[in-house]
Amino acid sequence: PQRYTASPRLPCIPHQLKCLLVVVVVVVVLVVVIVAFLLLGLHITETHAETVLRMTIHGLDGEGTPQHLSMSKKERTGTFAVRDGLNATAVVVYDYSKLLVGYRSWRHRACYITRVDKDNMPGLDTVTETFQHRQDEMKGVGDNAVPLADRSILGTTMNILCSTVPVYWA
Repeated sequence: PQRYTASPRLPCIPHQLKCLLVVVVVVVVLVVVIVAFLLLGLHITETHAETVLRMTIHGLDGEGTPQHLSMSKKERTGTFAVRDGLNATAVVVYDYSKLLVGYRSWRHRACYITRVDKDNMPGLDTVTETFQHRQDEMKGVGDNAVPLADRSILGTTMNILCSTVPVYWA
């Protein structure tokens, strides 16, 4: 009969190194799982906030004109795209740091701004109606209206929005 011998063993890894390897693998797996849960939580929170914002803009019943909102935490502004008549849009900018609201219609060659009270911010519909009414008044005034001379009171967002047109107080 043939004699079977044990195969030669590879050099053994010391016991301490094995323990260290197991600990490192466990820690890496735990970190990956924790990061995955944090990212999942962040995604769920962002989705929820977006849903709440969409419900707020559309109304609870889901009807109404859809509005688009961009927010800048750095400048503390909110920018809405709203309808201005049948086939036109306008932009409304809420500047919370300077307590100004600006309106720029793409059909008209002017921007309108107004100061607002920190404790009583007007709604988007109210602001839009006010600015559109002021815009209609300005059509009758013509060249007699004096545009804002000092644009330094405007924030960056409103300065960019109104850079190519005159700015009037509403």
